[in-house]
Amino acid sequence: MIIRQLGCEDYARTWQAMRAFTAARRADTEDELWIVEHPAVFTLGQAGRREHVLDALDIPVIASDRGGQVTYHGPGQVIAYPLLDLRRMGIYVKELVFRVEQAVIQTLESFGIEGRRVPGAPGVFTPWQGAAPAPFSGIAKIAALGVKVTGGCTYHGVALNVAMDLTPYSRINPCGFPGLEVVDLATLGVATSSADAAARLSARLQAHLSTRAKIIPPTLARIAV
Repeated sequence: MIIRQLGCEDYARTWQAMRAFTAARRADTEDELWIVEHPAVFTLGQAGRREHVLDALDIPVIASDRGGQVTYHGPGQVIAYPLLDLRRMGIYVKELVFRVEQAVIQTLESFGIEGRRVPGAPGVFTPWQGAAPAPFSGIAKIAALGVKVTGGCTYHGVALNVAMDLTPYSRINPCGFPGLEVVDLATLGVATSSADAAARLSARLQAHLSTRAKIIPPTLARIAV
């Protein structure tokens, strides 16, 4: 697995690069893991409904081909895009989702934070005494997950909230759920950098998705479309 640390990249440009990489794959193409941060953007999944974007204001809204509804990406969020050949791994998409969620849960554990799954709602949640309705009462979302599978290969991935301006989440129904609350590590009292969180998440994803990896730093990892 090749690890590409992309730094801050435009969402649409990164998405098109993932599609191009996946379309050009061959049977011997190495899997990759892209670690990135995006400028502020709302993204809609394939099932995404525009009515879940309540008031975008000056933040662009992009309809993509990932699974899921609407979410927000912005500074202070670590995003990991595993570009994998599931057939070569011998797993299906449900197993991939489980492994990615497990990597996030273990990353949170390393910060002393509990991570939970909610049936029917991909991603990772954490205890939070807010006012969210059932089945999200007593929890908030800290990591959103959405993938695309084409020809047995995947792109898109998971976004972990580290230290963000969470205000844009009030302008959407996160993941299509009205009233769902969203938190980040900073809100939970964890003082860490995006670089540290990215390193921990990357290590756990490597453990669950690959037995070996080589890392390409931001100065060499620029994507081209």
